[in-house]
Amino acid sequence: MARWADATRHHGTSVHPLAGGALSEEATERAATDLDLTPEQVRTDWDTARLAGLIEVHGSTARPGWRLRAWDRDDSAVLRGWVALFDAWSLVHPAPSGLAPAAVAEVIEAVPQLLSFLQLSAGPVPVPQLLDLLEQRVTELREERCEIPAPQPASAPHTSAPHTSAPHTPAPHTPEPRAQTELPPLLDWALGALAAVGALTLSPGQATLTPLGSWAVWVKLEQIIVAAQSPAGNIEQSADAMLRGCARLRPNAARAEYRAWLAARPASTAVTELLDTARGDDALLRGLAFEALRVVGAPAEPEVRTAAQDASLRPYALMWLAEHEGADPEEVHAVLTRDEATWLWIDTAAAVADHGESALLVRHLESAVQPTVPALLQEVRAVGHPRTVQVLVALAAAHPDPALAKAVRRAAFQVHTGGA
Repeated sequence: MARWADATRHHGTSVHPLAGGALSEEATERAATDLDLTPEQVRTDWDTARLAGLIEVHGSTARPGWRLRAWDRDDSAVLRGWVALFDAWSLVHPAPSGLAPAAVAEVIEAVPQLLSFLQLSAGPVPVPQLLDLLEQRVTELREERCEIPAPQPASAPHTSAPHTSAPHTPAPHTPEPRAQTELPPLLDWALGALAAVGALTLSPGQATLTPLGSWAVWVKLEQIIVAAQSPAGNIEQSADAMLRGCARLRPNAARAEYRAWLAARPASTAVTELLDTARGDDALLRGLAFEALRVVGAPAEPEVRTAAQDASLRPYALMWLAEHEGADPEEVHAVLTRDEATWLWIDTAAAVADHGESALLVRHLESAVQPTVPALLQEVRAVGHPRTVQVLVALAAAHPDPALAKAVRRAAFQVHTGGA
């Protein structure tokens, strides 16, 4: 389905989804004819492709996602696509309309415990046993929200006025009567939805975790463990404070901190917070934010692609996207224009000037794309970076060559006064 949508772009007949991303009737019929599918199969496959990240909808246009481009050459892209589908199991196979939304939400919250039990069982588990576990977990959730009513006195009618005494919580193995009647169809739905994404296999009266489902549960448990083992203790910090705490760490130690910090919060929230920090005045944090976004991986792609429209983030975002799409990390600078590379050179110099040693700033000259210092100064003056003057002043103060230092100071003065 994703490749069909991609092909329509090349044939000048791009798919334009409706609001919300659904296919129009016309596009559904066209796909059904081209792919020899029923309209219902087309709609199901379209939604699945979107949830797996094979198709992205931007406004009224559908385009192939990065994962589709990497599908045939990158096994990790396939696995991440499946994990995205696994995480969206309740959307792949929505709950029947007759089930109470609040009860559906409780079951979604309880499913991780069922999956952990299936994983530990390492084989078929009878559905009645899963139902008993689900009843216990839902009861616990309701107790945590103080939704279990206190028992009524024996002589009082069942519909007495609201009680004022402290609530009595039943033992976890004694489910509410309401749960006994509403949970069996909810469990059937949840098991069917998990089977639909390939996490379970179902046979009469029992469910078994697939190898893929077992791997996904281990991945989730590993994320929890990583979150609990933040080596430098930055897990509770804001993105800004976390990155500052990682600034002096070695790369491997910093990545461990990033993983722990990311595992403790939703990916979308973490990506937004990292990009907000990157938009700040501290160039060092800007670079570190994109290092942390490399640890996030595919879930960060849409927001990073949007960030590429921001002049202050564009060089970092373009290199992140190039690396994400398979470019050699040593060659990602090639995606930048000369102006973008110069802007990045100034931004990196600003980070060194603020947080590094003067010798590092002098060595930073060697990384410029311009072949000579006069050519560098000319292009630095033209690129319009807000920290240009400060960087040039710091470089002039640090450089041991008096003639070069004088030329750099002159360039700083010209930028400051607006001279040519």
